[in-house]
Amino acid sequence: MTTRPILGSSCARATTAAEMRYRIDRPIRGRHGARIVGLDAGADAIVERISHEQWGNARFFSLAQPVGAVGDAGSESVTLRTTDGAVSSLLTELEEADVVIMVATTESDAAAATIIGAACTVRGIMTAGLVIGERELVSETVASVRPHARVLMVSAD
Repeated sequence: MTTRPILGSSCARATTAAEMRYRIDRPIRGRHGARIVGLDAGADAIVERISHEQWGNARFFSLAQPVGAVGDAGSESVTLRTTDGAVSSLLTELEEADVVIMVATTESDAAAATIIGAACTVRGIMTAGLVIGERELVSETVASVRPHARVLMVSAD
């Protein structure tokens, strides 16, 4: 049995009209966008700034209050505040979320990251973390966000 190598022309064939009939040509029903949550004051400033850009159905939040110890309240202990000041609960916002992105700088709320990550895992929602700051200053933040984010980016920018 001989095998044929996959060549660049194979990709070109995938874009032909004959192959286009296999593509999905309408929106896939489901959830409605990303939820971006700042986990500390520095992150809140970043989230506020980027919320003014075009992001489709994304919604932007800060923690309405520090979560502190997890206690018995679990997911209900996380209250979110939108960039325009409205208050919402984590559970309400997760109902239609595709992905949750946790943004943190040097003093993130580790308990909030734990609760948000666990709530997303239970619901099958993708999580991502974005930690911004100098490597030496954010190492503790990285350690607190990493277990709860399937994807983690660390940047000094």
